[in-house]
Amino acid sequence: MALSLKQLKYFVALAEARSFGQAASMVHITQPALSQQIKEMEAGLGISLLERLPRGIRLTRAGHDVLERARVVLADVRDIERSARLQTGLTGRLMLGVIPTIAPYLLPQALTRIRARDLTLELRVREAQTSVLLQELAEGHIDAAVVSLPVSHPGLVSETLFTDRFILAGSTERLAAWQRNKSVLRPDLVPKEQLLLLDEGHCLADQALDVCSMDRQRQIDLGASSLATLTGLVAQGFGLTLLPEISLRTESTAPGLALVRFYTPEPYRTIALVRRASSADDGWMGELAQILKDAGAELIEFSRKNCGR
Repeated sequence: MALSLKQLKYFVALAEARSFGQAASMVHITQPALSQQIKEMEAGLGISLLERLPRGIRLTRAGHDVLERARVVLADVRDIERSARLQTGLTGRLMLGVIPTIAPYLLPQALTRIRARDLTLELRVREAQTSVLLQELAEGHIDAAVVSLPVSHPGLVSETLFTDRFILAGSTERLAAWQRNKSVLRPDLVPKEQLLLLDEGHCLADQALDVCSMDRQRQIDLGASSLATLTGLVAQGFGLTLLPEISLRTESTAPGLALVRFYTPEPYRTIALVRRASSADDGWMGELAQILKDAGAELIEFSRKNCGR
């Protein structure tokens, strides 16, 4: 029996779920049907792909090899489907990943521009941390991702969208006291005991530590799940944090929040649109990148006018 794409899909789902019941639910078939498909796949290949345990499954050595190859094949198939959908520029269906420290600020502006251009585009958004998005992008689950550079994942290409500078945020009283004791507003002078950051895994937390010349092993509070939470905390006097410019239109409205720009050169992150190098591009990436650039420029202009130089 010839190996089918359906069997590869079922096998990957089973390998990831490690349970016939969960995998069957993921691919929307019954558990007996899934079990039969895997048995037929093993018979066709002439090898055992997994060990059936009392609770779940374990891949054999051959199973791990087939899993790696199956993921590549399925990603290539999704590339073919994606190429067919995007044959006339930014139309059809597009799966876009965006990291959480960008999505709530950039997407509303970008979607407004997409509607204004009357593009025939069905846009689906996946919000997740950078490592998750890059893996999903590499495997073909999403078409492109908006992340902060650098991106070291092989097989991906990027287009820079804009530079997003960091602003120091805190309560009016705390910032005033800090400024009185500092002759130069530099990020490396931010007191480490006052710095609040996002949970581990958010690239913004790593970038903030880098620009402040701090080590993650020091006593840094890494507990907030969103910039909105951080903003609320520091506005009430619970420390200081770094906010990206694009967030200020939304986050600067918190009662009691004060903002201070660092002296030049201001710390920043570089935002980019990333796609697989192997995926076809007949202009859709350039169109999407321009929309995102325009949206970012509007947010940054707002921050310059309303939040210092």
